[in-house]
Amino acid sequence: MDPERRAKLEATTRYDPAAVEEPVFKGWWDAGYFTPEAEGTPEENYSIAIPPPNVTGSLHMGHGLNNTIQDTLVRRQRMAGRRVKWIIGTDHAGIATQSVVEKELRAEGVDRHELGREGFVERVWEWRERYGGQIIEQLKRLGVSGDFANERFTLDDGYVEAVHKVFVSLFEKGLIYRDNYMVNWDPGSHSAISDLEVENREVEDTLFSVAYPIEGSDRVLTVATVRPETMLADTAVAVNPADDRYRDLVGGHCILPLVGRRLPIIADEHVDIEFGTGALKITPGHDQNDFEIGRKHGLEEISVIGEDGLMSAAAGPGYEGLTIAEAQERIVAELREAGALTAEEPYVHSVPFSHRSGQRIEPLISLQWFCRMDELAKPAIDVVRDGRVTFTPERWGRVYLDWMENIRPWCVSRQLWWGHQLPVWYCDHCEETIVAEREPERGTCPSCGGVLRRDEDVLDTWFSSALWPFAALGWPEDSDEMRAFYPTDVLSTARDIIYLWVARMIMTSLEFLDEIPFSDVYIHSVVQAPDGRRMSKSLGTGIDPLELIDSHGADALRFGLLAMSSSQDVRFSEAKVQQGRDLANKLWNASRLILLNAGDATPAPSTGTLEDRWILSRLERTVELVGERLDAFDFAHAALELYRFVYSDLCDWYLEIVKPRLYDGPAAGDDSAAANLLHVLGRTLAIAHPLMPFVTEEIWSYLPDREDELIVAPWPRAESERFDPDAETEVAAAIDLTRSLRRWRELAGVSPGAALRARAGGEVHPLVLRLARIELDGDGGEKAVAAVGAIEILPSAGLEPEAVAARIEELREKLRGEVRRAEGKLANEKFVANAPADVVDAEREKLDRYRAELEELG
Repeated sequence: MDPERRAKLEATTRYDPAAVEEPVFKGWWDAGYFTPEAEGTPEENYSIAIPPPNVTGSLHMGHGLNNTIQDTLVRRQRMAGRRVKWIIGTDHAGIATQSVVEKELRAEGVDRHELGREGFVERVWEWRERYGGQIIEQLKRLGVSGDFANERFTLDDGYVEAVHKVFVSLFEKGLIYRDNYMVNWDPGSHSAISDLEVENREVEDTLFSVAYPIEGSDRVLTVATVRPETMLADTAVAVNPADDRYRDLVGGHCILPLVGRRLPIIADEHVDIEFGTGALKITPGHDQNDFEIGRKHGLEEISVIGEDGLMSAAAGPGYEGLTIAEAQERIVAELREAGALTAEEPYVHSVPFSHRSGQRIEPLISLQWFCRMDELAKPAIDVVRDGRVTFTPERWGRVYLDWMENIRPWCVSRQLWWGHQLPVWYCDHCEETIVAEREPERGTCPSCGGVLRRDEDVLDTWFSSALWPFAALGWPEDSDEMRAFYPTDVLSTARDIIYLWVARMIMTSLEFLDEIPFSDVYIHSVVQAPDGRRMSKSLGTGIDPLELIDSHGADALRFGLLAMSSSQDVRFSEAKVQQGRDLANKLWNASRLILLNAGDATPAPSTGTLEDRWILSRLERTVELVGERLDAFDFAHAALELYRFVYSDLCDWYLEIVKPRLYDGPAAGDDSAAANLLHVLGRTLAIAHPLMPFVTEEIWSYLPDREDELIVAPWPRAESERFDPDAETEVAAAIDLTRSLRRWRELAGVSPGAALRARAGGEVHPLVLRLARIELDGDGGEKAVAAVGAIEILPSAGLEPEAVAARIEELREKLRGEVRRAEGKLANEKFVANAPADVVDAEREKLDRYRAELEELG
């Protein structure tokens, strides 16, 4: 090590992420490690496509976890010698981006309609230029080693070409069509929205029971509804064909109160006999289930609520123009006055709201563009069933199949200005509809020469996202990147977009390339707030990953997120992030100790002593375990194995054991300890690098005889010939006894530095004598103060039996008191039911610890 580097290492007594991360990342970037040559085949190479974050986004904890997972995978494969392509880019995020810019305009006192479509879209592009790269820069702070040099955007020119090609192709196959169909209508954004943009909330409404007179009879059919305003659009009343109460009424008619319309009484298996009276009012224009029943029975579809959220002309002159709340109030009053309202009761149920505008969703029949999915779904079902695409955890594959087997048409049009405008033109003169990849020549109708009008709608954002893994590589061009990196290998994503994104990528890839887009789908954990609620800025439960990077470093956050990702729903634990920070510091301090005392030694394994054979065996088992865990997407246990080896095996034990040899060996001509430590350190840094890239790369830069940066150093393969079960067993027994002796010292209040006189009932391992500071003495005549394993501790100055016994009894009583307190607290049902779950869990952990310590004292 040159003097300048050595001086820097000597001066840096504590790892400082803020000083390391930026220059280390710049070094990787300048060396071009993130941008591979488009050579070789997909089988030789390795590729992942990032779930493109919204251009409006800023880094949140879900991004933090998912991109740490992806970066761990790509770094590991890069070290394995594969050419790695991590496709990076952002999504135009139609409704989200339009909402952000509209809000900005409103703050200026401007409405988008004043700008017009062209002016508004231009304003959005300006906004994107100013703010669109924010999340990309934040990903770099996390250590993401993606191909930023070839960043894609789902509205760039080449991507638009891909989207148009897919739309036109599906239209020509008859899979895309225009129809009046039920959609999720958001009155706030004045657009149909996707299921992902709908959130269900528990709402207390009033359940009204309304009597519908049966034609030609004095009987009535009583129906229950929380939305009496929609009864103006009723076109039938349905009963279950198995319901004996109403069997004689099927085929007859009842009269719609207030309106007087004759409604057929129909039989349908969908009706729940147990709900309400068992009679269901059918409103095809304002309920998804009723819409399906109406289509099956050929019922009229009436819409009494308009796209502006007000009652329409079809509602009648007494209601037209009213808000929904006003209409409900008037209708309830009129029903009450007419004697048709037979009951009112509170009713709690789940109601859909727009995630974007916050307004209640109106199920409306709207003229929209749809994609028929059944033909596309069949091959996408087959590739999961036959194992060509696998899900981890496995249960999500079953969820995928259940949805795909019951797939419905997809509404692909949105009433927005920002996004992929439909490649559809209308001729108002001859009423021809033209669907084409490019606008017809001179914007005129090829049939009659009339002026064409382009459809104003844009495509659902998920339509363009469905093409991401291949469109981002240049498709429909036969690009070098497509040949080298498609299909990709792994998709890591969240469970809430399995249907909206994962399934659609599989369907489009099979349809247009006859290839699966990836072979593995990893569904990562959902990181909740510490109290179990969802993380949300609006709820005040969000935690900013960038603040944690500022305070603890990127490696700490990465390690913490991986360590806590052991199940599908995990509560955020800052303690895990602090554990990652402690591990980075431990690695730094241990490395510093080794490097500053290694002299001229070069890395080489040494098997000359028991402890050397032991650490090499433990190292190779850890190399094997970490590799296996990463291959199985078990990131939490990979992190745990790494932590256990570094903290316990390497730092707590091996370094302590070999310090005398490390300090004194070179002077005696023995650098075996230093050589072995350098060997162990190098391999440890290599397996830790995918999880904690910054600290490992910085330490690696100080190692002797390194050829490349760690980011491209060879990934270690476990050397099973170094496995030594006998050495592991022997050293493990010595460590266990040493731990017990140290624990006894702590409990008895004996100074860690004081030597203990003792006698042994048998042979004691030399490691125990040194590490536990035991001096064997006595012929068996003295009364022992205590027995720990085969070792009897003898009296010495400050260690009189009576005093030790008194201290231990005092501690015993204190622990008994803590056990009683904790047991009492946990027996309190109110505490267990009302306290935050993490508080209750912490109390249980305390109780277990107190009981274990009490048992240790005997």
